[in-house]
Amino acid sequence: MNGLRAVFVCLVLACTAVVSPAAAVPRAAPVAPSWSALPVPAASPPVTVLDLGARGPGEAWATGYEQAADGQRPLLYRWDGKTWSRDTTFPGAGEPGYLRGVQFVGKETWIFHNRAGEGEILRRSATGGWSTVPLPQTLWTYQDFTAVPGAAWVVGEDETGLKVLHYDGSGWTEQSTPDGVRYLMGITARTATDAWAWADTDTGTAVLRWDGTAWRDAKVPLPANSNIHTILLEPNGRATIGGSQYTDGVSRTYLMTWNGQAWRTTDPALGDTYTEDMVRGPDGALWLPVRSDRAFQSKYARVDGRRTTFSYGPERTNAILVKPSALTRAGSALLSFGTVEIYGSKANLMSERLGG
Repeated sequence: MNGLRAVFVCLVLACTAVVSPAAAVPRAAPVAPSWSALPVPAASPPVTVLDLGARGPGEAWATGYEQAADGQRPLLYRWDGKTWSRDTTFPGAGEPGYLRGVQFVGKETWIFHNRAGEGEILRRSATGGWSTVPLPQTLWTYQDFTAVPGAAWVVGEDETGLKVLHYDGSGWTEQSTPDGVRYLMGITARTATDAWAWADTDTGTAVLRWDGTAWRDAKVPLPANSNIHTILLEPNGRATIGGSQYTDGVSRTYLMTWNGQAWRTTDPALGDTYTEDMVRGPDGALWLPVRSDRAFQSKYARVDGRRTTFSYGPERTNAILVKPSALTRAGSALLSFGTVEIYGSKANLMSERLGG
């Protein structure tokens, strides 16, 4: 009997030993990443942020302007994967003007520069040196800029009206647009033979497309009484349009997605959010900064199909307005760049990161 009891005890101990301790303890749910604040060297407030672009986790550029005693001065900040630093080595850094439109062309970085009223493109080589590509003429307004390998466009106006300036790597030409186009509000490109622009025309807002030969109406079925804030082009051929539609005097945000065959329109729960800074995040969803209901925190929207969720940036002591003005994907992270106004002071620079 004692022998049987000993065998039984041994079996119980053996069974207990093969049960994994991990299996006996419930696993903790994964913690969702949160936004964190990144220090940014101060500028002369008030400051304005105009664009943010990232090549990857170790290189991003933010542009805009600060206020000097005699007017605007261009702002340029670089992210190296760890910290933000200010770059003042480009030509015309101390002259009046502003920077906008960060583009990555091969191994180079291209940025549009309004230099004391004259337009030019700043080009930073892989070795870190800056050079310039002057525009063939001065415009009254420089509305937008885009660049890809083999091509660049600057759109704006002069005393004769709309101007579309095209650079092919060796020189500039002026391109014509379809009849009835009054103004180009923005332009973007996927390749040298696939560029898109959104326009104000005699019949309302329209999308134009460049096929390497001419600009043509893309015949996009936009919602009635709508405008366009941005067009997001992706390497896989997908295109997303973000804009506002006016119904009974009320504005609400809409999104249109092209899957290569048809357009699909959705009305996410974003109110009248401006979608210019919308990006495709590393998680596959669309992300954009939105107006926050908390003065001391920024707010971001995540749109995944028909589902919209929100997240907040870190709390900032004594802040009365936290405003991320630009958003970009940097590898597996999202980077934002904007301004924060602390009680009793003018707006200065801020940056936040999610993930990475």
